[in-house]
Amino acid sequence: MKHCVSNAKLHSKVYRGGKEEATLHAPGRQQSYRVIRRGADNAPGIRRAGVANKGRRRKVAWYKEPMNIIITGVGGQGNVMASRVLAGMLVDAGYFVTIGETFGMSQRGGSVMSHLRVSSRCALSPQIPQGRADIIVALEPVEAIRVLSKYGNPAVTVLSNSRVVYPIGVITGDFNYPSLDKIKAIFDKLTVRNWLINATSVAVEMGNPVLSNIVMIGALAKMNLLPIDRRAFEKEITKNMPADKRRINFAAFDAGAKMV
Repeated sequence: MKHCVSNAKLHSKVYRGGKEEATLHAPGRQQSYRVIRRGADNAPGIRRAGVANKGRRRKVAWYKEPMNIIITGVGGQGNVMASRVLAGMLVDAGYFVTIGETFGMSQRGGSVMSHLRVSSRCALSPQIPQGRADIIVALEPVEAIRVLSKYGNPAVTVLSNSRVVYPIGVITGDFNYPSLDKIKAIFDKLTVRNWLINATSVAVEMGNPVLSNIVMIGALAKMNLLPIDRRAFEKEITKNMPADKRRINFAAFDAGAKMV
């Protein structure tokens, strides 16, 4: 497969877990993937708007074949859960979804990244080629820049949480962390569209900062770039979460939708 590498090269002095992430298959990290297939009752070959089970159509503002989505953040922010929830909704909308995830230093505040490859035709390889991301959802802003430097392109869309998580190198004074104004300027230069929202503040008000991942999913749904909505989210959460935790997740999703 031909790789299209972005011309943008960013050099950051912000590191996670002691050194920069070099590749999805870097030594000391684990990479796993799984393929989620749509049901046999879905109509094949639909590309533009997506087709949900039982023929329910969802119109979206923009969809390409395939759609490459990266969810990135820092260990402990709920990155993996966000990727599973999003994948479940897309499968229910009638797509094949392949998830590739990185683990390793995540429990020590290291970078965590999930690749979601979405297709109406077939299951794809789990790793997005360099320069081919379509949507980047970042639970931490510098992680968005890190992903942009490798997977970005002029047509990429970025949705980022604005709440920073300082790595050890910044806390000890060895490295500098860019200001939010500088981060926004980088987003404006390297993306076709971007949003920077304080999802963590909303989650903290709800009593659990980890809910920022669901706030981000709500914001992503409101952007109307994917065939996902509140109804699809309710279905996914109801299937996979205890009843006593559903209400707060619905509230977090709704709060995120209001932020875009």
